[in-house]
Amino acid sequence: MSPQYLSPGVYVEEVEKGARPIEGVGTAVAAFVGFTERGPVNQPTFIANWTQFVTTFGGFVPGGYLAHAVYGYFHNGGGSCYVTRLPGAEGEAEVPTVLASLPARAQPSIESLVISALETDVPAGEITVEVAPPEEGASEDQFTLIIKRGETQELFENVTLRKAKGARNVVDIVNRESKLVQVAEKESPLNLSERTPAPGTYPLTAVSTTAVVAVTPEIIVGDAAARSGVAGFEAAEDVTMICCPDLMALYQAGNLSMEGVKAVQQAMLDHCANMKDRFAILDCPPGMSPQQIKDWRMEETGYDSKYGALYYPWIKVANVSGDGETVLVPPSGHMAGIYARSDTERGVHKAPANEIVRGALGLETKITKSEQDSLNPVGINCIRPFAGRGIRVWGARTLASDAQWRYINVRRLFNFIEESIELGTQWVIFEPNDRDLWASIRRDISAFLTRVWRDGALFGATPDEAFYVKCDDELNTVEVRDAGQVIIEIGLAPVKPAEFVIFRISQWAGGGAVAE
Repeated sequence: MSPQYLSPGVYVEEVEKGARPIEGVGTAVAAFVGFTERGPVNQPTFIANWTQFVTTFGGFVPGGYLAHAVYGYFHNGGGSCYVTRLPGAEGEAEVPTVLASLPARAQPSIESLVISALETDVPAGEITVEVAPPEEGASEDQFTLIIKRGETQELFENVTLRKAKGARNVVDIVNRESKLVQVAEKESPLNLSERTPAPGTYPLTAVSTTAVVAVTPEIIVGDAAARSGVAGFEAAEDVTMICCPDLMALYQAGNLSMEGVKAVQQAMLDHCANMKDRFAILDCPPGMSPQQIKDWRMEETGYDSKYGALYYPWIKVANVSGDGETVLVPPSGHMAGIYARSDTERGVHKAPANEIVRGALGLETKITKSEQDSLNPVGINCIRPFAGRGIRVWGARTLASDAQWRYINVRRLFNFIEESIELGTQWVIFEPNDRDLWASIRRDISAFLTRVWRDGALFGATPDEAFYVKCDDELNTVEVRDAGQVIIEIGLAPVKPAEFVIFRISQWAGGGAVAE
């Protein structure tokens, strides 16, 4: 409706001209699910820095990896994030106990047995467990277990992890005869001899079992309406990455089977695919060789998603929560920080690879080039040490079988562009669906994509080579307009990482000019 001029005077009018700018959305907000010392349960909580995390949720939890993941996230360049604390046993915040985790003989990062005190109020360190050699002539999978508390000593000779008839199974023997402790065997990919506990003396220490309580996959997956678990992040619209490091803590503690691990990881991938604006960073199980992890990826999981990536192996970081100088942790939190750092320094179109893992002191497994040759094609992104160059991320692939979505940066670039356009064109709703509207849409989106192209995210010497935006009579027929719809078609040419750099070198006789 035109303004009315009823009396003489000067009138100033504001008129909308030019393009309505489309702002790029954020790409680097991680979401973590796991166990903490304290804090709100099953409630996505915004955390701006490490100090705020400690104030809200406490510090490092023995046996848990969430605090390590969040610390690694901030240390590697991450900004703000969300944290959802999983409930403990029967909703309790903490379940203190005294226990010792015995490492496997062949792979110390994998726990063989968990031995806990029968009395709930026994002081930490008062009970010790010694793993000693068996009697002469015993088989290699047998060992002797010595439990001591003051002057009291319990001796269990020639016990084994074997469950065959007639075998002195350590769980059966100790749980039936001991007055001091009870034993639980941990699920492990190792064979019988390899997972036999390593010789040594292990004191029972006080541990908060919020990281090792029985939690079902359904609790971790959660419910969007209740704002619980992974699904609860549906309400946090600015989340762009999902991590669940304590999934592996539950697996190591024997409270979640491998089937449960796969169920939760698949739910993380499905959540990201349904939301279409976030990406799942998955951890490989601990203690597996390159061949074992490849078999696990190909034969057991069957993941096929362009909304997630898998990293191997675990990384070694400083241990500030227990005995020993270092501890192995899942890499997902550190990787989320690298994603954020790469986005800030280079842009979301840059593959988050060939980046140093800050805080990493070593790796669970040193992968050779030939081993990575078999892992990279199946979507297992390796973390490798390089002499003089530190420990670096050496892979940038998704879990998709579709070659169009092979690279992490391509998927995340599309997430960024799609959400930016969605939020930046909200003004279009209920506007008259005519050619003027179509022209405005083409103008606004083209202006945004031109900025994206200038940032180096799209391939092409000119904007016309990098993208196109179509919104015309061909797409918006009478039937489409009568249905209240306006259809816009956008084509993008994303840049892809130079994953294989090939120099072709030959002998040259010389003596003439070289054509450029």
